[in-house]
Amino acid sequence: MNGKKERLMKNRKVKSQSESAIAWQRLKKNKLSMFGLIMIFCFILIAILGFLITPDSSPDANDQKLELSKKPPGFKVQMLLVKKNEASHHVNFITKMIFGEISDYQSIPISDYRFEGNNIVIKEFSREKNHLVLEKKINIADVVCSLKENTSIGLSPSKNEIVFCELGKTISTTRAIKEVQQEIINQNIQTKTFLLGTDPAGRDLLSRLMIGTRVSFSVGFISVFISLLIGVLMGALAGYYRGALDNIIIWIINVVWSIPTLLLVIAITLALGKGFWQVFVAVGLTMWVEVARVIRGQVISIREKDFVEAAHALGFSDFRIITCQILPNVMGPVIVISAANFASAILIEAGLSFLGIGAQPPTASWGEMINAHRGFIIGHSPYLAILPGIAIMIMVLSFVLLGNGLRDALDTKLKDQSMI
Repeated sequence: MNGKKERLMKNRKVKSQSESAIAWQRLKKNKLSMFGLIMIFCFILIAILGFLITPDSSPDANDQKLELSKKPPGFKVQMLLVKKNEASHHVNFITKMIFGEISDYQSIPISDYRFEGNNIVIKEFSREKNHLVLEKKINIADVVCSLKENTSIGLSPSKNEIVFCELGKTISTTRAIKEVQQEIINQNIQTKTFLLGTDPAGRDLLSRLMIGTRVSFSVGFISVFISLLIGVLMGALAGYYRGALDNIIIWIINVVWSIPTLLLVIAITLALGKGFWQVFVAVGLTMWVEVARVIRGQVISIREKDFVEAAHALGFSDFRIITCQILPNVMGPVIVISAANFASAILIEAGLSFLGIGAQPPTASWGEMINAHRGFIIGHSPYLAILPGIAIMIMVLSFVLLGNGLRDALDTKLKDQSMI
């Protein structure tokens, strides 16, 4: 008796839950789908934070150091930061997060350094171990000060102090050479670690991979949005009104469906021009047919239901019936197909970038990185092409797993035995 009562109470509790809550409970029990959801959340976090968390926060993560070309993962090197003779490029938090920030310092890879009076003598890092490197002298005042900041620099008569005099003013500041040297050691000489190594241009590969997440997510999100906008509209009109309008829309769908997706995307991209935003439109304009076919079939099956007939009897407009009565009941399959389309959009964007008609350099794109480094797969640095490929694989797999989980969770015909 107690067992029956507990099952009865549990059934009542389940029935009182909303369909979305029940679907979420089902989804949480699917470990693979939850893994995909967690990975997608991590990718989204990386894409949003952007240059705030990348080791290289320069625009497009494009800080090139040719002497550091093709260094292996975990490579470390000392950097001397020399103040640029330019106005400060400091930007606010939001601007840096989205676009990056130009550094106020020129970073010079060095293998050794020493101080000689008011100069720092450095040996620049050499790509070749046995290559003869000449020593270079830099005034320590030039390391810490910028001439664009209206600062005149000179050496005091005692030669143990440096005079910093702001142009146009008679007040000057004197600092001991030892003090400036210690400041350089503490702040201007840094050890930089490249966790995933560098590419042939000497750029940080980890930063490029992280910023490449933005391109894939942007293309996926906007393309899916465009495909939903067109597909839901066309499918709803065809399924609701039927007749001649249905025949015309079905003809358009069949024509677009008959053209190979990648070929159609290439044609649209060439018509719109190469670039970042053109890829969004091109991919979105080729993915709406699947959404339209699904929506049309769902609307046809629902338009004869009693609640739709009741809405007609109450005098509701067609627009209100479609938007308020029919579409909310067909969004389950749309969510599932959107997850699949998101994965497809990522693959199409990577293919376009690989062919050179997607996002253009120096924009970091996983497909472009594979294309640029494909020659190293059989060489000494295969990770340059393998790591972007793994990133694409993980993101696509995450959306596929999530899509499969959503399909099962939103299927009302499936009975969750644990809730009975």
